[in-house]
Amino acid sequence: MTTKPKAKKFRIRRNEGSAQPAPEAAQGREDTPPSAQPETRMSAPPQSSEQRATAPREDASRQTEASSAPQPRSGEVSSAGQVAGETDMQKIRQEGLTGRQLRMARRMAQKHGLAPTSDFDAVRLLRAKGIDPFQRANMLELVVGRDESDGQSTGEPGLPTRANPVDPARVGDGVKLPQTIPLKKQQVPSTETMSTAERRAMEVAKVQRELGKRRRRRFALMMARLAFFVMLPTLIAGYYFYAVATPMYATKSEFLILKNDGGGGGSGGMGGLLSGTQFATNQDAIAVQSYLSSKDAMLRLDQDVGFREHFMQDDIDPIQRLDADASMEDTYKVYKRNVEIGYDPTEGVVRMEVRAADPLLAKQFSEALIDYAEERVDNLTQRKRETAVVDAEEGLAEAEEKRVDAQEMLVRLQQENALLDPEAKIASLRSQISSLEVQLQEKQLQRQALLDNPRPNQSRVEGVEGDIRRINNMLGQLNERMTTETTGDGNLAEIAIRTQLAQADLATRDLMLQSALERLESARREADSQARYLTTSVVPVASEDPSYPRSFENTILAFLIFAGIYLMISLTASILREQVSS
Repeated sequence: MTTKPKAKKFRIRRNEGSAQPAPEAAQGREDTPPSAQPETRMSAPPQSSEQRATAPREDASRQTEASSAPQPRSGEVSSAGQVAGETDMQKIRQEGLTGRQLRMARRMAQKHGLAPTSDFDAVRLLRAKGIDPFQRANMLELVVGRDESDGQSTGEPGLPTRANPVDPARVGDGVKLPQTIPLKKQQVPSTETMSTAERRAMEVAKVQRELGKRRRRRFALMMARLAFFVMLPTLIAGYYFYAVATPMYATKSEFLILKNDGGGGGSGGMGGLLSGTQFATNQDAIAVQSYLSSKDAMLRLDQDVGFREHFMQDDIDPIQRLDADASMEDTYKVYKRNVEIGYDPTEGVVRMEVRAADPLLAKQFSEALIDYAEERVDNLTQRKRETAVVDAEEGLAEAEEKRVDAQEMLVRLQQENALLDPEAKIASLRSQISSLEVQLQEKQLQRQALLDNPRPNQSRVEGVEGDIRRINNMLGQLNERMTTETTGDGNLAEIAIRTQLAQADLATRDLMLQSALERLESARREADSQARYLTTSVVPVASEDPSYPRSFENTILAFLIFAGIYLMISLTASILREQVSS
């Protein structure tokens, strides 16, 4: 057993007869010869018969005393280095290393010329030498060194085989791991001229050469495809833009359409709110843009200036030149390519760019197109103005006709009833009725005054009552005339009402006739004036240097287009190939 002294650690190795040695102690004594444990033998003197008779009893008593008395310990004391090694191995055991790691450490220790007694001792020795047995680089070196060895062992190192038996000294430690013991075997001559490692290296090199050759071949094929499908078309396009393309001179101009704010009828309502903005002439500007981009403008430009003849010249390159027998559609394609017209709705400005091989001719084309646009603007509002005048004249004629009808109705009423003014006659009757009612009230008061006397005068009372009766009869007649008197087609009240309605209708027709006259006058003023104006903000000027072709930009654009087409085709082919192969 091992005791722990206060000063230094030491180990006492017992004799074989006293106790069974520990496995670690047995491992420590592997290199200790059996003669290290001395035995003491003593020779006894000759004895007599009595002494021989009493000897067994004395021997028995001495054995009893010896067995009861404590026997002194005997053994070897380990040094401080051995104790430190055992302590380090105990710490290594506590790390929980796997069997594979321990086997790798043992092989690495053997490679470095160390002689470990166990796997844990191999780890301790390697760490004492400054080598990490579990570092990746060291493990790779060990694997390479193992591949370069003779490779006679067919099984995994460390497994309990006949060549690699299990170390019985490790069974008692609680760690039951197989131990690798190098076994020296006699090399048998082989019929092969090279070893397995050399053959493997040759095969790996051959595979690497084939992979490199295949990679270079694929790279060469890819570069050939890029050169044929991307670089070559780009070079052709660049050669055309730099050396073949005819220089084109561009003339730029800008114009806008304004509305005449001096108009009378159209300045009210929503038209008045939008008259100062670009929305008032938005439709006109769009119409002008469409006209300048149409075949009508192209035919007119060809008739006036000679558009087709200019682009049929031999000085122009074949791509931009028109053939002698070119159709109208071909001419229109060239027209759209060389005449660009854009409209900015936020500012209301129409921008135009005209290209030609001659700068003066490009300026002439631009001026002619601006004249066409101005004429088109005038024609857009001319029909509208003419229609407004015609409508105003028709409205005036209708108002005059209806006024005449109303006036005839009033005159006919007056003639049929023999009354020029029914209201005056009704007023006269009303005044007579009012005066009679006043007289009637006076007579009634007079009669009441006479009756209030104690002895009234009967003759005077009867006279007053007669006056009252006569006045009532007169009032009845007047009221009857107001309601029942007929003159022509009806009574006096109905005639008065119809006369009032005829007079009101005549007054209304007079107002409508006056409004129609004002509308006709305003339409005539607008027809005589120009409602839309085309103002040129940027006058076309002949260019000194050619603006087209833009060689560098067009070449880069051609490269990007060809590269994009090649990329899409390559991706599509790869996807189809993968789908077919799967």
